[in-house]
Amino acid sequence: MALPADFLWGAALAANQCEGAYQEDGKGLSVADVMTAGTVDTPRRITTDVEAGVYYPNHDSVDFYHRYKEDIALFAQMGLKVLRLSIAWSRIFPEGDEIEPNERGLAFYRSVFAELKRYNIEPVVTLSHYEMPLGLVRKYGGWRDRRLVDFFARYCDVCFREFGDTVRYWLTFNEINVAEYNPWSPTGINMRPGDEGYWPTIYQAAYHQFVASAKAVIRAHEIDPGLKVGCMTLAGIVYPKTCHPLDAKAADDFQNDMLAFADVQVRGHLPSFLCKAMERRGVTLVREAGDDEILRAGTVDFVGFSYYSSMVQSGTETDAEKTGGNMVSGVKNPYLETSAWGWQLDPMGLRLTLRLLYNRYKKPLFVVENGLGAADEVVDGRVDDDYRIAYLRAHIAAMIDAVDEDGVDLMGYTPWSALDLVSAGTGEMKKRYGFIYVDRDNEGAGTLERIPKKSFFWYRGVIASNGTNL
Repeated sequence: MALPADFLWGAALAANQCEGAYQEDGKGLSVADVMTAGTVDTPRRITTDVEAGVYYPNHDSVDFYHRYKEDIALFAQMGLKVLRLSIAWSRIFPEGDEIEPNERGLAFYRSVFAELKRYNIEPVVTLSHYEMPLGLVRKYGGWRDRRLVDFFARYCDVCFREFGDTVRYWLTFNEINVAEYNPWSPTGINMRPGDEGYWPTIYQAAYHQFVASAKAVIRAHEIDPGLKVGCMTLAGIVYPKTCHPLDAKAADDFQNDMLAFADVQVRGHLPSFLCKAMERRGVTLVREAGDDEILRAGTVDFVGFSYYSSMVQSGTETDAEKTGGNMVSGVKNPYLETSAWGWQLDPMGLRLTLRLLYNRYKKPLFVVENGLGAADEVVDGRVDDDYRIAYLRAHIAAMIDAVDEDGVDLMGYTPWSALDLVSAGTGEMKKRYGFIYVDRDNEGAGTLERIPKKSFFWYRGVIASNGTNL
């Protein structure tokens, strides 16, 4: 057992999935505010504006905006050392391109950080977590426009100056590589693979985010060299379906593609295989003088990532049975169990992912998302989510093995999620991840009562023992 005494045990949430109050205190609309509810079988619909009579689950969510003191008190009872949360960009700059920030938005986050400090919970803040201002989509077409680099830089500068005395750990873009697979939430671009011009548009948008992220790192270090800024990538080990060389190549191709964006943020340049992929897809990036120097100077201090499941790829079977996953999917693995939402459960995959990332980057790692979505039920005032405890126990054990036996430098662990919130993928409340049950259903009905689940008390013991009591 080798977790350091200062290991950052915590939990995670995101502004657009928990805050609600979508137009309160000067907040502008975000890309999440025009996403309807959906299900595992029915994709969420993206509307051009808020339509009358349509249910948008992110509008009210679980009302963290008004209940944050109550919620943070519960997080303190659970023993959290850190809370990963995000700032809603459109609370600070409602349209995204203003010169001056919205003071009421700044005041809200000052209050949240002060409340966390009161309980000695350290914030880990994501600057852009699937809630960019809708104004930037309407006026500029989202991240396809280079001007967003400067708008994001202005926003980051304000956040670092306003909150840098309280927030030490920052993440720039949540799951930046999701832009390749599902671009609306991370980039504000409503296209799908196969659309004409898809790859030139998506890669150019991603490139703008690379430059913006690097500028944010540089600015944070200028303001305070003690600030630590990381990237956040969707990650997971990719297995070949068989030992056939074409299966091995397909797995390696997918793995490299998945990590290419983090490669840029960690290493400060575009990897050769990414350049070749763009060449094959007819992409010629528009770059500006000085970009190479910005990318080199703005490499991240640590690597944050989400891990929910591993993946399997095949280069020999085009009709192999598929499985679900977090924004991406692959071939079904017959050796793994599957959750109710079709995601395969693989604790060893987390250990292998940690090994892969640490050997690739030699930077401190931070597991900032990991968890199990399930249809929890309240019975006699209790939520006995033993299945979630089993999932987390196995993944934490694998994480500890990666540190203890493989020498991985791991900063912390913030499983998804601190409390039940709106699912990013489906817009459901039924798909619950939290340690704390929230009484709200898929149609928005419910009292919003908070009920700590069995996993809440189990995780409290894990944190108190620094992982020795699982």
